Amino acid sequence: MRYDSAIIDRQIGRNAELFAEAIAEIDSKEERYPYLRILVSLVEQAHPEWKSAPNKEEQYATLITELSKGELDEEEVTEVIRMRDREKSR
Repeated sequence: MRYDSAIIDRQIGRNAELFAEAIAEIDSKEERYPYLRILVSLVEQAHPEWKSAPNKEEQYATLITELSKGELDEEEVTEVIRMRDREKSR
């Protein structure tokens, strides 16, 4: 299958882009939450060098928003990242 656009981030790939676009189509924030967590994990695996970056949340959220063609709210993604990180640190 051919696509009209170039891959935004080759390390994460086209499937993550399609996944982000599909997540953006989900109506409620609560329903999007588990899928956003999966997408954050995919980004984390694709970019392990960002794990210790001081602006990690911003980098992840910006990339995920770009992957969704701007349809996902960057603040919502940042909130999911913070919640996930809090759970990990317990």
